[in-house]
Amino acid sequence: MAIVAAAGLATTFTASNAGAADRTAPLPASGFNQPAAVQAEQALTAQTAAALGLGTGEQLKVRDVIKDSDGTEYVRYDRTFNGLKVVGGDLIVKRKGESIGQVTYNRGAKSVAVATKPTLSQSAALTKGAQAAKFKATGNKGALVVFVTPAKPVLAYEVVTTGVKPDQTPSVLHSFVDAKSGAVLAQDDEVKTGTGNSMYSGTVSIGTSGSYTMTDPTRGGNYTTDLNGSTSGNGTTFTDADDTWGTGAASNRQTAGVDAHYGAQLTWDYYKNVHGRNGIFNNGQGARSRTHYGNAYVNAFWDGTQMTYGDGSGNTHPLTAIDVAGHEMSHGVTEATANLDYSGDAGGLNEATSDIFGTAVEFSANNSSDPGDYLIGEKININGNGTPLRYMDKPSKDGRSVDCWSTSTGGLDPHYSSGPLNHWFYLASEGTGSKVIGGVTHSSTACNGATITGIGRDVAAKVWYRTLSTKLSSGSTYKDAREGAINSAKELYGADSAQCKGIEAAFNGISVPAGAAACGGGTDPEPPTGDNLLQNPGFESGAVNWTGTSGPITNNTGRPARTGTWKLWLQGNGRATTENVGQSVAIPASATAATLSFWIRIDTAETTASTVYDTAKVQIVDGSTTTTLATYSNLNKNTSYVQKTLNVTQYKGKTVTVKFVGQEDSSLQTSFVIDDTSLTAS
Repeated sequence: MAIVAAAGLATTFTASNAGAADRTAPLPASGFNQPAAVQAEQALTAQTAAALGLGTGEQLKVRDVIKDSDGTEYVRYDRTFNGLKVVGGDLIVKRKGESIGQVTYNRGAKSVAVATKPTLSQSAALTKGAQAAKFKATGNKGALVVFVTPAKPVLAYEVVTTGVKPDQTPSVLHSFVDAKSGAVLAQDDEVKTGTGNSMYSGTVSIGTSGSYTMTDPTRGGNYTTDLNGSTSGNGTTFTDADDTWGTGAASNRQTAGVDAHYGAQLTWDYYKNVHGRNGIFNNGQGARSRTHYGNAYVNAFWDGTQMTYGDGSGNTHPLTAIDVAGHEMSHGVTEATANLDYSGDAGGLNEATSDIFGTAVEFSANNSSDPGDYLIGEKININGNGTPLRYMDKPSKDGRSVDCWSTSTGGLDPHYSSGPLNHWFYLASEGTGSKVIGGVTHSSTACNGATITGIGRDVAAKVWYRTLSTKLSSGSTYKDAREGAINSAKELYGADSAQCKGIEAAFNGISVPAGAAACGGGTDPEPPTGDNLLQNPGFESGAVNWTGTSGPITNNTGRPARTGTWKLWLQGNGRATTENVGQSVAIPASATAATLSFWIRIDTAETTASTVYDTAKVQIVDGSTTTTLATYSNLNKNTSYVQKTLNVTQYKGKTVTVKFVGQEDSSLQTSFVIDDTSLTAS
């Protein structure tokens, strides 16, 4: 690890500079490895499309896969239609093994079929796009796409206009022009603008190699190159004679490289250590940061997504602070997952997501020169009076952001429509009232006047990461964010947990109206029926009253429940795993007989009729003694539920745990589905 004098990072972001014809939601660039999970799901896209009933001409391309510990996957797909890219046609499929569960379509677009013959000529569309750019174009090209509006999919031209705005900020503007009417449907600039300067992080350690290059072998090979004043090309990897880099002064070229390298390092570590994400595309491959010292631009290629930092003023600024670095690189994570639009509600969610994770990176870095707080860019003095870019505890303090969501929020610039979600994150993390954090006084009030108790920043960040990566799509709204976050909290912590209720209270606190998702209180635990001693015996209240591995108690439609919609689904993962679920129950001493019964359905992909590979055991835990009452395996496969009855009279007068344990080998799934349990005494 090298010791360096660090500076800050400056702040504009852009995704890949590919043309309109080939710029889809981000996919690994040529030469980048796709994660094995993505490759595996990509091989199944034809079957998945058929299972979803997608129309003729619609094809799927896997963008990202998130896998839970129980084997449940959230697979995010982009679509093409008759060879045309579909903008806003992404969807998320929740699946376990070969079974498809819930499907979330962006803007509800189950079908993206359109007539593909345009009325408007391409040259006319290019003119429309150039006019809409409002700056002198240095490049202008376009291609036909299917554009999913909130109402319906339409044929459109995606016109990409490059140039420099009057304020000297570079622009790569995507204008979507209706191929029939010529109307500009939407615009999205790849360059998200901001400003930064100065040096803030003090003396830090960065990963280097050899003798000595600015290449970090412990973080996927992150490396930083010097463009030596150029704005293109790959540059030359920074080298040094003594592994002490930069001086912390703007006059030293290495200082800018240090900030690029340090920012990539901190962000890599945060996503890896907290969320288990190995780079933007989860493929363990690192970034290439390129520094151009003239205007302090830094292009950070991380898994194929290009991020460009700079102040656009033409002045020499050596980058900026930790939270801004984390903010900018988190745009890449957003684009690789939900790919949130940069307009409407989605634009605010996009910007706030980067503020949330930039803040999380700052806290995680634990740098004494830049301690964690809920101010954004507080070190860079962009306003010249010591005030930050944004305030998460009260966003409106910047004079332009809003604290509370309303139907007009989506009409604001994304930097200001981010206010409600930033406010939500603060309320969920810290609650209402006044407190000093990182040496800064924070004070927040809820829009509904409620007193809110925070559930902790780490919880809020984990819930939001799960929401971003498994629930949201490019056109998502604040209402979608509320639904997704509450459901994510339920999945992570349980419906009746303090964490879920805190997430819900914080959304109430920013005035996002309630939808279908709710914590606790929605369904009372299923009571024993008749003389059944088991609580929630049919699992219809979810995991209530049952403990053990998270996930097997499910309403996933991939396997049917015997009655109701919930059941215990052990295994079905197709890999080496063990799952268990149990409940403590007291068997009366007065019983003359006690019987445990349940219904079980077993299906398997194992092909042998004689070898046991996967098992489900029914056990009784009596103090420190565990007794297996019955064992079922892939050899007991059946096509319908079969009732099993076991004698447990020997445990009368004791409080024992009824336990179901599933174990699977390294390949080929077996699903043990259990429902309608009962323990009766007579």
